[in-house]
Amino acid sequence: MLPAQYRMTRSTDFGLTVSRGLRAAQPDLVVHALVSTGEETTPKIGLVVSKSVGSAVQRHRVSRMLRHVARGVIDDLGPGDKVVIRALPGSRHAISARLAQELHTALQRVKANAGGRG
Repeated sequence: MLPAQYRMTRSTDFGLTVSRGLRAAQPDLVVHALVSTGEETTPKIGLVVSKSVGSAVQRHRVSRMLRHVARGVIDDLGPGDKVVIRALPGSRHAISARLAQELHTALQRVKANAGGRG
């Protein structure tokens, strides 16, 4: 489970991260990341699991797996970083290890792209 202090809950944070953040696509998920704005002390992670993923049961299963996987990348994020993980329809058939690998790969790509911008 993702601890409450790391959960993104405000829709404005979701919108800001998706519109202004860097994007990295993987086969089963898309990661949007916005580097630290300096106003928050902990990173925030949000999930988007739409109806295109499947039935309610399948969406909840994917959400649980993504929360578990996201907990493992908290230490890789800087204070104030915001990350939105959007599940794609293929994620309903993925196992946790595959989602974890895709999330790590996507975050590495975002960090590499952010380094090129700065």
